Amino acid sequence: MALIVQKYGGSSVGSIDRIRNVARRLIETHKAGNAVVAVVSAMSGVTDKLIGLAHEVCENPPERELDMLLATGEQQSIALLGMAITEMGYKARSFTGRQAGIFTYGSHTRGRIRSIDASAVKDALQQGCICICAGFQGVTTDGSIQTLGRGGSDLSAIALSSALKADLCQIFTDVDGVYTCDPRVVKDARKLSVISYDEMLEMASSGSKVMQARSVEFAKKFGVVFEVRNSMNNNPGTIVQEETSAMESLVIRGVSIERNQARVTVSHITAPVPYTAIILSTLAEADINVDMIVSNTAHDGCARQSFTMNMNDLGAAQAALKKVLPQLGDQARLDTEAGLAKLSVVGVGMRSNSGVAATMFRALADAGISTGMIATSEIRITTTVEAADIERAANVVHAAFHLNVLQA
Repeated sequence: MALIVQKYGGSSVGSIDRIRNVARRLIETHKAGNAVVAVVSAMSGVTDKLIGLAHEVCENPPERELDMLLATGEQQSIALLGMAITEMGYKARSFTGRQAGIFTYGSHTRGRIRSIDASAVKDALQQGCICICAGFQGVTTDGSIQTLGRGGSDLSAIALSSALKADLCQIFTDVDGVYTCDPRVVKDARKLSVISYDEMLEMASSGSKVMQARSVEFAKKFGVVFEVRNSMNNNPGTIVQEETSAMESLVIRGVSIERNQARVTVSHITAPVPYTAIILSTLAEADINVDMIVSNTAHDGCARQSFTMNMNDLGAAQAALKKVLPQLGDQARLDTEAGLAKLSVVGVGMRSNSGVAATMFRALADAGISTGMIATSEIRITTTVEAADIERAANVVHAAFHLNVLQA
């Protein structure tokens, strides 16, 4: 008998009919002789509705109370799914994050998993129950409910798979797997049959919304092989696993885009101080994440530093940095640019193949698309482009690497 963990996202349980569909899938897996654990998100739209209600009550909801509120979305889903399974004649037991033994730490609304005591889930499995666990949530050592951030149900599923030593982890969503690019952007994008943890992590970090980046990090750390599949059909999905030598034969695995980006530049820095530490510490204290960073010093001795961030953080970043400008020199100034997007190419084959950057930027230049900041890792190249050009840029680069004919 195999132990299988299946995660279902909000769109998969977005209506009563879809909840019944998930119930049938779980029962089919159970009838095949497997022990089954489902990890479930809130019904699609519910989390956003709850956030909206919170902001109707107060402008800045306390994060502890926001977690208390948001956790109810998943609890609705697990209870309804448990009822549907019971109605179909099978035993089911639902678990909140706390009841499933998921212990967390860190800040409210973006908690991190400390440990899992899955003994209660194991007991229910031995009693022949289909177990249904609330994703996205856990409990702190002082008993407070804490949520794991957007996409946190993916992390819950991967972590439970590790704790239960599951034989298989399946991430069910509304797409057939991981594609060479978002099919809504690039019409001839191809589904990948397999992808490495590192490639999946880079794609998730650079805009792909299929998986939460932290869940991929956790899977890599604990060696949890998982499959991304569509909950609406029985098509094979994409296996995410450790890198193999065969993966290097494909230079580029995929293209990712991330919209709603902004660039902030601090220029005319003259003060003889560790300006990078001041700038980044200031942003960290304001809980603002930055991505691409470029620093240089001009011939006149003035330093300049630029970095990108999500548009939603731009106002807070401006307010925070204006307070420290006097520490950076009498002439230090702050400039911002909105309306940007990020374009990335990802592939472990980059390590052993030259010319990737040349191909990418030649294709963009030939299409008349201007690029801005550039950042690289061992298996990724990212550049900024105008937001209005991002979809055309993705199609141009996708075609330049012949990903539309990739047999993956």
